[in-house]
Amino acid sequence: MGGGRGSRLCPLTKNRCKPAVPLAGKYRLVDIPISNCLNSKYNRIYLLTQFNTASLHRHIQESYRFDPFGKGFVDILSAEQTEGDQNWYQGTADAVRQNLTHFNARDDDIFVILSGDQLYRMDFRHIVEHHQKLNADVTIASTLVPKEKAHDLGIMRVGDDFSIKEFVEKPKDPALIDSLVISKELCAELQDMCKLNHCLASMGIYVFKAKVLREALEQNGTDFGKEIIPGLLGKVRLCSYVFEGYWEDIGTIKSFFDANLMLTDTVPPFNFFDGKNQIYTNARYIPGSKVNSCLMSRTIIAEGCIITNATIDRSVLGFRSIIREGSNLRNVLMMGSDKYEDNLDLDNDVKKGIPPLGIGKNCTMTNVILDKNVRIGDNVHLSPEGKPDGFELNNVYVRDGIMVVACDAVILDNTVV
Repeated sequence: MGGGRGSRLCPLTKNRCKPAVPLAGKYRLVDIPISNCLNSKYNRIYLLTQFNTASLHRHIQESYRFDPFGKGFVDILSAEQTEGDQNWYQGTADAVRQNLTHFNARDDDIFVILSGDQLYRMDFRHIVEHHQKLNADVTIASTLVPKEKAHDLGIMRVGDDFSIKEFVEKPKDPALIDSLVISKELCAELQDMCKLNHCLASMGIYVFKAKVLREALEQNGTDFGKEIIPGLLGKVRLCSYVFEGYWEDIGTIKSFFDANLMLTDTVPPFNFFDGKNQIYTNARYIPGSKVNSCLMSRTIIAEGCIITNATIDRSVLGFRSIIREGSNLRNVLMMGSDKYEDNLDLDNDVKKGIPPLGIGKNCTMTNVILDKNVRIGDNVHLSPEGKPDGFELNNVYVRDGIMVVACDAVILDNTVV
């Protein structure tokens, strides 16, 4: 599912959809679920898209090409108006409903429905085996969360046989949340995975029998979590699969920022350096990075960067990032650039007073996201400190205590924000 607006990630989603947002210097968010599918030996993948899709479609077309003998594909299904339906996707369930005709599924087929904007590593064969073992009609992947965080998620009450007894989307009543805390019986079943005073939260990952999915979508609901799943309670066999690994729903600027900087830890909870379950992306033909006389720690550097006499701590630098002399970065996510400037373009920009791509000389930045293709002049100082949430000024925003410089923004010499 890659069709949402991603409004909570704005301005990063101002000109792109959420699954297309760059991640970890060289990937896109959509690479995570697709790689999980491929590592699970599932290679018939449909990507449902709707808003600001150009960069996502280009990335998919450049990254995922299959040989004709394996019968695998990543097929893009954009929202479209038809003779039978003039509406765009109204929600996750409606997106699947409008595309059922393309799937040609038999009743005994199985659908695994995934979100395009979460950070996790899962072998989907395990949840499918669990689904089949329990003879479930629908299985929902779940993760243990402290009850204090239950109000932000879809929470389920699960019996010791993993059947779902109750499902509540973002419960607010403390008494209701207490009633959804995992039971002692299920705790005993989970053994080492069990955590007291925790609830089971939906991860937005669903396994459906094709026949059940088709029948469920004959109803009027448009969203799986809010309408379809609660409407199936008591009507079909609804079960939970408890996932024990790292999982993060990257839905806000803070969660996105924290998830990226977490990757700079010595051994992060989500580790891209896993040779057995690698994350795939576009194989770009970019030269290796060049670092000259720098002091750097806890930093990820993608290909094609040129960094000179800079001090950088706990940061992620995307491909073709350019950082000039004397600059100091701490807790910075820099998404890099789509190209290098040639000398003619560079000379023309200088004459117009426009800084070149990248970060200029003697800049300082703390707790900042720099979107792609930014131009930061010399002696620029950026920090969200002291600025209210919702602050906006000339393509500079403060969201969740993080400063975001929008894509293609130009910040002139000596600017202090």
